[in-house]
Amino acid sequence: MTAHSASFPAPHHAWRDLYLQALFETDKSKICVRISEAERALLSREHELFAGIPDPAEREGVNTALHALSALRTCLSTSSRARAA
Repeated sequence: MTAHSASFPAPHHAWRDLYLQALFETDKSKICVRISEAERALLSREHELFAGIPDPAEREGVNTALHALSALRTCLSTSSRARAA
């Protein structure tokens, strides 16, 4: 199993689509909304994983996606502050 496949397990979940939409959104007016939607879906799925049958691979994917979205939000925030200065 490669690192990439470990991040995105075979079962298809809605969080994955929302996460990818946020990552690849090119419209600057929509990206913050996409990030928020993906984060909500990821946090919901994370709660489901902790409450139900554990899936370590998906839990790792959810965790990785949340960290990536946080980094993306930080980069966007830093970029917009730099442009304003």
